[in-house]
Amino acid sequence: MTITSDIDSVRQSALDHLWMHNSDWTTMAEEGGPPIMVSGDGVRVTDSEGNVWIDAHGGYASVNAGYGHAAIAEAMLDQMQRLTYFPQGTTTVPLIRLVEKLGELAPNSLERVWPVSGGSEANETAVKIARAYHKRRGDSGRYKVISRRGSYHGATGGVMWMGASSGLSDFEPAMPGMLYAPQPNYYRCEFNSDTPSECADRSAKAVEELILLHNPDTVAAFIGEPIASGLAPPAEEYWQMVREICDRYGVVLIADEVVTGFGRTGKMFAMEHFGVVPDIMNVAKGITSSYLPLAATISSTHIADAFAGEDNIFRQALTFGGHPVTAAVALKNIEIIEQNDLVGNSERMGTYFLDQLNEMKERHPAVGDVRGVGLLLGLELVSDRESKAPFVDSLQVSKRLTEKMRDRGVIMRFSADKVTLGPPLCITSDDIDEVVLAMDGAIGELESELSLR
Repeated sequence: MTITSDIDSVRQSALDHLWMHNSDWTTMAEEGGPPIMVSGDGVRVTDSEGNVWIDAHGGYASVNAGYGHAAIAEAMLDQMQRLTYFPQGTTTVPLIRLVEKLGELAPNSLERVWPVSGGSEANETAVKIARAYHKRRGDSGRYKVISRRGSYHGATGGVMWMGASSGLSDFEPAMPGMLYAPQPNYYRCEFNSDTPSECADRSAKAVEELILLHNPDTVAAFIGEPIASGLAPPAEEYWQMVREICDRYGVVLIADEVVTGFGRTGKMFAMEHFGVVPDIMNVAKGITSSYLPLAATISSTHIADAFAGEDNIFRQALTFGGHPVTAAVALKNIEIIEQNDLVGNSERMGTYFLDQLNEMKERHPAVGDVRGVGLLLGLELVSDRESKAPFVDSLQVSKRLTEKMRDRGVIMRFSADKVTLGPPLCITSDDIDEVVLAMDGAIGELESELSLR
């Protein structure tokens, strides 16, 4: 891959045949893309032309253990040499050991694990379980699902409608029964609250109002990320109130830990920050650090027990859910996370990172807010800090900053004048200094171009 003609040939093949995520091949061709990565180590990746980059996103906030772990590759090969799949009606040792481990790690009664292939499938499965659970209890009218505006729960046909995301008109009509509650985001609080606690209180009460408005007998579940990507954690009372509201009206509480699980926020699971146990918890991404596709829907025993017995089976089969090779990889990945105290490093380095970003904010009027916990951090840009007014689209601030960061050797994609940072949990303070220095320079350069002072 070091011969220019080979690189050009591979890149052209990508432009001719590859349909990349949220990308347009004509624009990529005009910009000389797509970038092609060939190796990785820790927080850094190397492209086909020999350039080394810091991946400030850690894939999709998913390469928790970092790139380049030979031990994970060896675990993968060892299992492939033993058994690559399984006959119908059977299971395998790696999967059994994995679900046992997940049962140990997950809080309290979250013990029954349904393995799937990715986060979208995990969230879809959780919603299906919630609806089927109510049917088994005689509540056949419960089908509605509450999510929060601005959240993201996946790209498959059902969960894509959660979060009230824009840009879904191609796929209408929408899934029936989708209800939307406020995001407890103090910086952009829908209630213009004076404190994070006030925003949390009002946002939680809005969930109850929504349930009452739509009749509790029709509401199956509430789904939310414990800490939404790129946002500050809600005040502690938010999740405690939501838990109480769900209990009051018999609504299944689903925690989407697809991003936040396995150390991302400085705890093994983000719900630990709030002392709340959901009825169902979904995990993905960090479960294998994205070395292979795997996710899981973890149900509490009181939910799962409704499906015991031949007449109560939860009817779903996914060909690659519980694949023995991915299970072996997950086990080795979790072992690395625990042995290297990557959860603790996430907490320590996250605090350091946030402090550095706050110091940088004081030098830049375009930085409206920095927030987050552990190594799930966010930054929001504004044209005026006092009014929080965004930049006009014609300035293409996100695109320009993404390019400026690329010029400085850091992969950091801004979108809608925001960026979420989710680097590998093995990041060091020196790595963080390098990222913040690049951000400092890129934002300062943009401010000079826009004549911001």
